[in-house]
Amino acid sequence: MNKVVISGTGLFTPSESISNEELIACFNAYVQQFNADNAAAIASGEVTALEESSVGFIEKASGIKSRFVMDKAGVLDVSRMVPRIPERSDDQPSIMCDMAVAASREALERAGKTAADVDAVIVACSNLQRAYPAIAVEVQSALGIDGYGFDMNVACSSATFGIQAAVSAIQSGQARAVLVVSPEITSGHLNWRDRDSHFIFGDACTAILLERADLATSASQFEIVGLKLTTKFSNNIRNNFGFLNRADESGIGKADKLFRQQGRKVFKDVCPLAAATITATVEAADIPVTNVKRFWLHQANLNMNLLIARLILGRDATPEESPTILDTYANTSSAGSVIAFHKHHEDLQQGDIGVICSFGAGYSIGCVVVKKLS
Repeated sequence: MNKVVISGTGLFTPSESISNEELIACFNAYVQQFNADNAAAIASGEVTALEESSVGFIEKASGIKSRFVMDKAGVLDVSRMVPRIPERSDDQPSIMCDMAVAASREALERAGKTAADVDAVIVACSNLQRAYPAIAVEVQSALGIDGYGFDMNVACSSATFGIQAAVSAIQSGQARAVLVVSPEITSGHLNWRDRDSHFIFGDACTAILLERADLATSASQFEIVGLKLTTKFSNNIRNNFGFLNRADESGIGKADKLFRQQGRKVFKDVCPLAAATITATVEAADIPVTNVKRFWLHQANLNMNLLIARLILGRDATPEESPTILDTYANTSSAGSVIAFHKHHEDLQQGDIGVICSFGAGYSIGCVVVKKLS
């Protein structure tokens, strides 16, 4: 069976960013307007007054300080609070394809490969802008890759589940190399008028090139030495509609058609499940957990990551052991753990062990154990 390595990663970051201060100014302006417009109904008890938020609340709840977005003006327009993402004609590349191609080209360059070396593209992300044709097939075409492509969605765990699918294809000989790409426009599915969640998400796209170890030539390679996927159904994180489909141009629709979660229940359920999955996956690879040098955890919430690391290690992890990128990127869904890996892996030494782990709606957890070869 072929051994598989990660030989290159790529990252697309939008040019625009929203700070907590900017976000709060917009949100509180909306709250003030809503309460003024509904003053009589609020006074009679028919409508509940909205509560303003603060930068301190956001940072304490999540550890997030800013987030990148594809359209800042639309989000910060108090009368709208939805990104403006114009539809494109069928003969134009989709916005997700553009993001994916940019990240993929960086991954290929880092791996020292070209499109001719790749046999498959998997677009694995939480939100897809259309049902078909698959975004992956469009990306495959844009890059000039022969072979096949398909989309998959396992919410925030999509990238790690995509890695598993890529590993299986390479191990079986079906593909020499596979690109796993995660274009996430999470700003589109977020309810920017919900105090408890409007600050959570940001936009980004990652790409990972996985290939047969005997064909890899990049200076930095990580062998896949363990992999485990877990799902357990829960309604505690849910979105009942596609994120680019809106009821009207204003973008104002029913809240259940956007992202929603019961945060405290998610925290209580997911943290022990993620910690147990990581521990079991590492032990199944005959590696003591104490030998893991780095945990690239899903970048959803700082407090969750701190607790998960503590449950695994029996102590607090250092910033080097569990690096964080969500302070500037926020939660980028499936891209988060890969962004952490992309930005924090080059200092590891040959033989060092690391874990890429994602967790999210489903519940879904994907855990990938890697060993640095070079």
